[in-house]
Amino acid sequence: MAQPGREADVEIIQRELTSFARRARATAARIHPELSLVSYTLLSHLDEQGGCRATDLAAHYALDKSTVSRQVSALERSGLVMRRLDPDDHRVQVLHPTEAGAEILRQVTVSRRQIFGERLADWPADDLARFARYLERYNEAARED
Repeated sequence: MAQPGREADVEIIQRELTSFARRARATAARIHPELSLVSYTLLSHLDEQGGCRATDLAAHYALDKSTVSRQVSALERSGLVMRRLDPDDHRVQVLHPTEAGAEILRQVTVSRRQIFGERLADWPADDLARFARYLERYNEAARED
């Protein structure tokens, strides 16, 4: 039997996460108009991983390869990403942020942290820590799907 309070809570969570995603896209556009939220996410992953293949990006974010290909092409045209041959397998190209890409990533990251810091400034430390753990737990469950 369904639990009415639980269903209502799940509906609120779904609505609020959708709202969060919309705001995140809008904020990304304001912070750096040429760097969409998807592009920022891909560039950030490339930076964190020290480079990776486009197929690895698609698998990690559960995106279609054509979507990743379009985003990577746009990042390359903007001079933010470059391809290098994999030293272990010259048939494979590994994507890396360029110096310009790494610099824009640093700037955007600072701006995003400032925005989040301002939004969360009044939260007690315990609430902030709990929220962080809940988001990690939610995203971990989503990765297992």
